[in-house]
Amino acid sequence: MPIKSVDIIIYPGFKAIEAVSAVSVFEYANARLHLEKLPHAYTVSLCAPSAGMVQSDTLIQLEARKSLSEHNMPDIALIMGSRDIQQSLAQHPQLVNWCKQAGATPIGLLAGICTGTFFLAEAGLLNGLPATTHWSATDMLRNNYPLIDVKDDAIFVNTDKLWTSAGVTAVIDLSLALIEKDLGNAIALGVAQDLVVFMKRPGGQAQFSQHLSSQMTRNDSVRDLQQWILTNLEKSHSVVELAKRVAMSPRNFTRVFYREVGCSPAVFVERSRIELARRQLEQGGKTIKEIAHNCGFSSDEHLRRVFKRNCGVTPKEYVLNVMN
Repeated sequence: MPIKSVDIIIYPGFKAIEAVSAVSVFEYANARLHLEKLPHAYTVSLCAPSAGMVQSDTLIQLEARKSLSEHNMPDIALIMGSRDIQQSLAQHPQLVNWCKQAGATPIGLLAGICTGTFFLAEAGLLNGLPATTHWSATDMLRNNYPLIDVKDDAIFVNTDKLWTSAGVTAVIDLSLALIEKDLGNAIALGVAQDLVVFMKRPGGQAQFSQHLSSQMTRNDSVRDLQQWILTNLEKSHSVVELAKRVAMSPRNFTRVFYREVGCSPAVFVERSRIELARRQLEQGGKTIKEIAHNCGFSSDEHLRRVFKRNCGVTPKEYVLNVMN
């Protein structure tokens, strides 16, 4: 394919780990192609509102050798996030204007990484579309831009040429997905292996594991119940049975659980079962029927149906397309 230009867009206060990760993924793709005696696919540049040294959110400074210009649009542009996105929006209106120009031109792809999504949102590019951002900023995105269909826990979301991702290392997942789109599964997987990334997470996967989410619950009884569910997923978990374990009425239990966890008990159980099913698929050595039994699904067909609804692929497709 023709070489694509990739601009990693930074500005004062940008998240260093995101920018360095994005550069690394595309450069490693070029290195992988070189090993296979194939031509490079990407020309990667750091770009900022004004060229020069740019201070990140850490001790790291990066040098942007390219300035934003509506007359020199890249094929792919990734806008990094910042810790204080409201301040960044106020300080860099030229980046918002650049996004508006990019949206009106035949730019190949424009992505908001982490809170970088807010620059696309402020430019009006995401109205009526699904989008995501760092989990801590999803409520702000929804409240400030009510026309956007905010996906709270997605790793990344793509609609045609507009992509958005969750925070920090999710830029690796999005970049790998772009490389797979351009160069195929084998190259993308090779890059993932070079970077010692355990696996490529599909875009619809949750930003948090259920285990991590349960540790953040403040109510001791609900948190202990979550841990019990996670270690006993093969058992039945009706609302009546769960409420009994914490000595609450089913109605009060459902209300308290939703307030503490942010979802119903049934949704928490289903997500937990899917997460365990994914891990067992990744480990290999078990049939779909065995995994369905281990995870508390009534049948292998029940597992397939719920897995497809949650992950966007069947268990078989997950193994073939994500693990291979």
